[in-house]
This record gives sequence, structure tokens and C-alpha cells, in this order.
Amino acid sequence: MGIVEGDAAGGVETRAVPAGEWEREPHPSDSLRTFGAVVQALREHAGLSRADLATRVQYSKHTVESVELGRRMPDTAFVDRAEEATGNTGALRKAARHLTRGEAGLAAWFRRWARLEREAVSLCTYECRLVPGLLQSEAYARAVFEGTIPLRMDEELEAQLAARMERQTMMRERPTVPFSFIVEEHVFRRRFGDAEAMRELFDCVLERTAPRNVTLQVVPLEGGLHACLDGPVQVLETPEGQRLGYSEGQKNGRLISDPKEVSVLCQRYDTLRSQALSPTESRALLERLRGEL
Repeated sequence: MGIVEGDAAGGVETRAVPAGEWEREPHPSDSLRTFGAVVQALREHAGLSRADLATRVQYSKHTVESVELGRRMPDTAFVDRAEEATGNTGALRKAARHLTRGEAGLAAWFRRWARLEREAVSLCTYECRLVPGLLQSEAYARAVFEGTIPLRMDEELEAQLAARMERQTMMRERPTVPFSFIVEEHVFRRRFGDAEAMRELFDCVLERTAPRNVTLQVVPLEGGLHACLDGPVQVLETPEGQRLGYSEGQKNGRLISDPKEVSVLCQRYDTLRSQALSPTESRALLERLRGEL
């Protein structure tokens, strides 16, 4: 992941930047806070005050403080100079590769995966809990957020809903990227709202899985035990050909990059494809469930 946006030329600006030139992060991410703690630890180990480090990196003391507290995203020049000033350990450059901005409406543990999704050349999703976020109707997504514990303030709920709807746009914007979904039948049988809300959900899922680059398969109730019983999982391929996995549970998520682990996830997903209904059979099932409302 890049550590700064908008550096299209790849150059490094060398002038001093006045305090306040960077905008404060409205929603500091965990990675920013962690990076800031590393900067502070290395600075103190080197026997430098914030003012000392500010002089060496050619930024203000206020900027150094903001970075250390996770309030600002450092640019490339700050990282390079701070690295030199604290002993060239390589820790700051390595940590900076994993920096992500905080985003309203997205859980901290999901933000990096959400960015990877937008760059992926393929995306596979298995769900056994609820309709995948990329396929949810607005009413369904709202019901999910309204039922979350602890309860959200109205403003936070609206931010989550807006983020969910915005995330869905990538399916329309990337018509050549293969999207594969495998979902348990009981997920679609779980009722929410009234019959009209359920019909809207089925219409939404059927519409979004109609394009040629999108595949939906349903695991039937009578399908029995299968290869993905450990829980929901997502797998994507990056433009560089690397495969990554993501699993999520209660209040946490894990990005999986180990090739052996990802290989196992891919094998499980491929096996489940053969155990699920075909795309044509799956659409017919959803249409039948809709008709029964």
C-alpha cells in the first residue's frame, strides 16, 4: 500500500512544510497510531526531543507530534528523513508500507481489504452469515447496521450505510473483473422487514449477479457438510498476481498473505464451487424464493 496519495511523478519534495499544511485525519486508523508509536520510540531511543526531530526532518514540532499521535498521514519525505534521523533501522520505511487512512463507516480491521478489493483482478466471496455486503440492498444493509451491538448513533449509522453503498459501486465500475459469490441458502431464507423489503433484496441480488463477470452460487440446505465450514472467507488476486485472503469474526478481521494458507483457502473455495448449485440453478432458486413471498 502507498504511504501518500497524489505523488504521480514519484518524486520526493525536499522543502520544509509549514505546520498545518497537512490536513488532520478525521478518523485516525490503527496503522497510523502504530506508526506514530514507532516514530516516538525510535526518536526517544536516539535521544531526540520532538523539536530535535522536527529540525532534522524539516517539519514543524507540531507536525512531528501529530504523526506520533496518529493524527496525520506522513508523506514520503517525512518517512525518509525520520528514518535517517533515528538510525536507519529500516523500521519506519517498512511500517509505512502498511499505512492506511481511517475511513468513516468502515471498521478499522476492514479498511486495508476494502482498498485491495478496488485493485483486485478477481474476487471470490463465501458467506454463511448474511448476504455479502457487495450484494446487499440499502434496506437490508440498514437493518444489519441497526441491529449491531452496541447501538450506533444516527450519524454513525448513516456513515456506515453510505460507505457500504459506495463500496458497491466498484462492481458497476469494473465490468471485466470476475466476481464470484458462494452463499448458503439459509442466508436468503432469513427474513427481515416485510415481504416488500425481502422482494427488494432478491431483486437487488439478482440484478447485481446478472452481468457476465459476476457469478452467484447457492449452497442448498440439503447439500450437507462441505469444505468451508470454518466460516466466511474472501480471496482476491492483485494486479501483480499475488493471492490474498481475508477472514472475519466478532469485532476483528485478518488479512492472510502466507502463500500456504491462501492456497488452502483457494482449494476449499474451489471444492465448494463443485458442491454448490450451478449459477443457473442458483438464480432459479432465488426467483422461486421471491415468488413465495
